[in-house]
Amino acid sequence: MPSNSATVPSAGPREVLALAVPAFLALVAEPLFLMVDAAIVGRLGVVPLAGLGTASSVLLTAAGVFVFLAYGTTSVVARQVGAGSRRGAIEVGAGGVWLAAGLGVVGALVVGLLARPIAGVFGSSPAALDQAVTYLQISALGLPGMLLVLSATGILRGLQDTRTPLAVSVVGFGANAALSALLVLGLDLGIAGAAWGTVIAQWGMALALLVVVLHRGRGVGASLRPHVGRVVGAALDGAPLLVRTLALRAIILLTVYVAASFGDVPLAAYQVTTTIWSLLTFALDALAIAGQALTGASLGGGDADGARAATTLMVRWGVWGGVGLGVIVLALHRVIPHLFTQDPQVQAAIAGGLVVIALAQPLSGYIFVIDGVLIGAGDGRWLAGSMTLVLIAYVPVVALARALGEGHGDVVSVVVLWSAFTVFMLLRGACMAWRIRGDAWAVLGAERPRRS
Repeated sequence: MPSNSATVPSAGPREVLALAVPAFLALVAEPLFLMVDAAIVGRLGVVPLAGLGTASSVLLTAAGVFVFLAYGTTSVVARQVGAGSRRGAIEVGAGGVWLAAGLGVVGALVVGLLARPIAGVFGSSPAALDQAVTYLQISALGLPGMLLVLSATGILRGLQDTRTPLAVSVVGFGANAALSALLVLGLDLGIAGAAWGTVIAQWGMALALLVVVLHRGRGVGASLRPHVGRVVGAALDGAPLLVRTLALRAIILLTVYVAASFGDVPLAAYQVTTTIWSLLTFALDALAIAGQALTGASLGGGDADGARAATTLMVRWGVWGGVGLGVIVLALHRVIPHLFTQDPQVQAAIAGGLVVIALAQPLSGYIFVIDGVLIGAGDGRWLAGSMTLVLIAYVPVVALARALGEGHGDVVSVVVLWSAFTVFMLLRGACMAWRIRGDAWAVLGAERPRRS
């Protein structure tokens, strides 16, 4: 008979690496294949690439606002694991899966039916807008699968398993890249081919992960049927992270809006540099994933000292990892643009943005690790409040960036825009540093009170 107990993992270097390395490879797989998509669509010209930039921002927002389905689920599942109840861990995670299914259907309807007015908010040129709408209307069909992937991945991470999501990611995103190449270049379907490749890959990944979760649940006698209390609990646990993510997405969308106001060349360059930034983010976020799982398990098992020790270790690794990534990007900032476009203006703008991104990587490493630790601790209410305050502070910063960048050339526009985004990261980092020094985030027990 399978045991319903779980051993609380110690949070030393070996345990961190055991979680972080597969998480790193899985997280990097996504932006790598998104880069392939961008490179493939980039062969169609500046306008389709600019349209992909707008559409990608919308879709990432639609999925990103529900990232609590992964992050929040990891936290609550890991606390149950730390407390010794693997059956309870899977059952509480199942509530997130059913919530993801419902939210995915609603999101698909909204994005699919309102694709043109939503994409039109960014102020893209009419030609780029048409490309964005085509991509959005097709890709909306994959939103439920995307959200199911988030929730199932959250369960597995909470169970201290980052290898299964890695395997599914590699196969899924590899299929996405192959399908995009076939449909866009082979069958000449244009940007619509890239969208269909994404939809097929998303649903394949969702089904694979759900089969794994179902098998794990049956192994410990867990019930995965819809349960109103668990679904409502998942929604309540995720609400603060939803607010936090909405504020974060608002900051990103404000930046995209300003990029679009500069014209198609800066927008296309911003799309590529954002893809690079996402690759770097996911690389550093591997430590945040380990932080979520280990912090939740440590606090669930009553080990606050272990949580703090792991945090110190991961922060150090995050900062030095950021230094290393920054050096690599700086060394290749004139080479990378040639992988995405042959347009000299876009290449120059991309190179300028990459310099700023490279210099900000150590700060990013610090922020992502602390963010993961606080999410793993279930400190969603504080994260929501602090991100909302940072959003308010960012509005005048990005407005100033628009004034400074307008009319001064494509390279200056992109550099100013990424500089403004770095100011946002500085504000966010200052808030994180203040919070982690105290003890309010380190609440012990199998469940964190929602009002704590």
